[in-house]
Amino acid sequence: MSKPSAIVIGAGIVGLATARALVLKGYNVTVFERSERSVGASIRNFGMIWPVGQPEGKLYDRAMRSRAIWCEISDEAGLWRDEVGSLHLAYHDDELAVMNEYADIYKNDRNCQVLTVAETLQKSEGVNPTGLKGALWSDSEMIIESRVAVGQVAYYLEQKYGVEFYWNTAISRVEYPAVYSGNRVWQADQIFVCSGTDFETLYPEEFLKIEITKCKLQMMRITSQPAEWRIGPSLCGGLSMIHYAGFQVAPSLTVLKERYQQQYDEYLKWGIHVMVSQNDKGELTIGDSHEYGLTHDPFDKDFINKMVISYLQTFAQFKNWDIAQSWNGMYPKMTNGQTEFISSPEEGVTIVNGIGGTGMTLSFGMAEELINGDLAPIKYH
Repeated sequence: MSKPSAIVIGAGIVGLATARALVLKGYNVTVFERSERSVGASIRNFGMIWPVGQPEGKLYDRAMRSRAIWCEISDEAGLWRDEVGSLHLAYHDDELAVMNEYADIYKNDRNCQVLTVAETLQKSEGVNPTGLKGALWSDSEMIIESRVAVGQVAYYLEQKYGVEFYWNTAISRVEYPAVYSGNRVWQADQIFVCSGTDFETLYPEEFLKIEITKCKLQMMRITSQPAEWRIGPSLCGGLSMIHYAGFQVAPSLTVLKERYQQQYDEYLKWGIHVMVSQNDKGELTIGDSHEYGLTHDPFDKDFINKMVISYLQTFAQFKNWDIAQSWNGMYPKMTNGQTEFISSPEEGVTIVNGIGGTGMTLSFGMAEELINGDLAPIKYH
């Protein structure tokens, strides 16, 4: 009996995770990517696997499963990873209050704790000690170099599992069981559309029905630090706590938000919260901002980058602050609170989209849930 077949459209992290889940389920898998390599949101990020930001339950479990898969793949494919953990840094009593509540609420389920000033500075030489009151330490966070890793995952799937890739092949039409690129046509038993911010192309009518938008973010990279100096854990300022849903369990978060709305009104207007991670070359990735809308200008705003650096300097200190690169990225995000959009516009076709800015953290786990039947697609027909 021949194996069932599947086509995946899109070779970003969601497409690759879907391809992996399918091949492990016994499918022959073919992946189509319009570019000669992945160049979208999957490579324009911190490289953070970030369970600490996820709420308890489905999403936290998904994040931890994704983390385990990243470890498995990196071991087998020789990908660099750094299991450094994270530090959220407190410089005000209201920030420390949120951290204490988070650590107390999750004490039985997560390996996290609030550190003293001395303990914090022992964890990282990259922390600014001026005015420091303590930090939330979590050991679950991990860094990969996404610019390299996404391409390596594709190669790994090809070499280990025989996944077939068609690069530079834009799929312009889907009519189950076929997909078309110009006059060329391929068929499969199942088709998965994982096309990220290009979501309107294949099923424009479906996307008119749903509450989805696009998020533009700005990021920068600081050049390699001298003498192989490292910051250790990824570092976050207090603004990150109002960005990630995992902190919503803390009763004091409301008070913290009120202060931020007064002190950092312009930061909140542009969706700025600031984090930093370090890759294997010693380079520091910093950011970011969040602008929402279906159409964005292609230009970076210099004042946003300056705001990011200004806030970063309140909690971080580096040996070298020279900016090597700046860029913007784009990802689709649901506006109705849903954490993903999975739908079946026609029999045999599944759209996987709307995962927001958590693709590196959640995609592998989400794809397993989908292919194992634990996530039911919305059906419009």
